[in-house]
Amino acid sequence: MSHRPRPADPRPARPSRPRRVRSLTVLAALATTVALTATAGPASAGKGGEGETEGGGGGTTSATAGDYAVTVGGSTYDPAPGKDVKLKDVAVAGKVTVTGRHTSFVIDPATLGVYDYTLTGAASPERMVTKPTVVFASKVPTLTAAQLQRPVLEQLEVRDANLVAIISVAGGKLKIQAKDAPQGGIFQMEPEFAGPVEVTHTLGPSLFYFVNSYTGKINFGDGVDAVASGAGAHQMLLGKDSPQVATKLSQTGTSTRWSVASGGRMGGVLGEDAIELSAGATSCTSQCQAQNRIRGSVPVPPDPTDPTPLP
Repeated sequence: MSHRPRPADPRPARPSRPRRVRSLTVLAALATTVALTATAGPASAGKGGEGETEGGGGGTTSATAGDYAVTVGGSTYDPAPGKDVKLKDVAVAGKVTVTGRHTSFVIDPATLGVYDYTLTGAASPERMVTKPTVVFASKVPTLTAAQLQRPVLEQLEVRDANLVAIISVAGGKLKIQAKDAPQGGIFQMEPEFAGPVEVTHTLGPSLFYFVNSYTGKINFGDGVDAVASGAGAHQMLLGKDSPQVATKLSQTGTSTRWSVASGGRMGGVLGEDAIELSAGATSCTSQCQAQNRIRGSVPVPPDPTDPTPLP
């Protein structure tokens, strides 16, 4: 793919939009400042129903705000706006389903894999699709049967658009942080095992990796141009893998394989954050702070033109 300078982009400029506070910084604060209250096991926790909740009101009423609900062992936990629901040390056998306004995915404790990470296409000025679109078919660590024994949902915390889940197994644990938003730094996995863990990312059926001709970096997307106005308005679907203390082992047009150090992480970044002309992540492995993340003060190049899938 050529990297020669391109002529001026003939397409209309992307609509300007306010910069966002990076989502996973908020999640990190949530995870470290709220004490966990133990519960014996799953219980019904619908909006306004039973279940462990705390915190005052003040939840947003915006029609585009994120809102996660999580199903564990046949029970769905969907706290009221501004409230949170917490579980601790729950033995899990089946899959954990996470459903939001903008994103959804499934966690399988049997593999510690995340499957069918999907953008729903719900109405939002920042949406990048107009219908449910699987961005990642799977994000799966390579672990032995012995390491995967005795899965326990060590922690689950859901509050509005924020989710923190920790699943422990015989060999270690996996922490997942997610934000229900149409784009941004809205998902990451952090394995904690005795040594490095290989993690394989496989894109959804309509997506591909490509070299961005404006930045020279690898992004993924579906190649569909943005639509600036009307009922079908959306931004271009763009994303990137966001590693920290992780080494890429292989790359194809539809998958990547990584070696992630204990305490490192594999994140996913969507939208303008994915193409900003920023430096890479630092080598932080514990209590990473805001300075370890993109702060939204770097230039954003134009959308790529006719991206070509990697072989």
